[in-house]
Amino acid sequence: MKTIDNDAWTPDAVRALGVTTDVETAGAILGIGRSKAYALAKQGQFPVRILRVGRSYVVPVPAILQLLGLDSVA
Repeated sequence: MKTIDNDAWTPDAVRALGVTTDVETAGAILGIGRSKAYALAKQGQFPVRILRVGRSYVVPVPAILQLLGLDSVA
């Protein structure tokens, strides 16, 4: 999983993350703070699908792109 420390998340920057990202990065893309992002993940209320892998959460990047309406934009 790769994270990008960037204030402006462009469609290309989100796509460059690869297949999945962490909850903190997904939250930043969606304008959600770190603590709130993890709280939403624990409650099963994060805006996009989250996968639980052991004790960690991973967020599929295609789900973020779809939520943002960028899934079909080249």
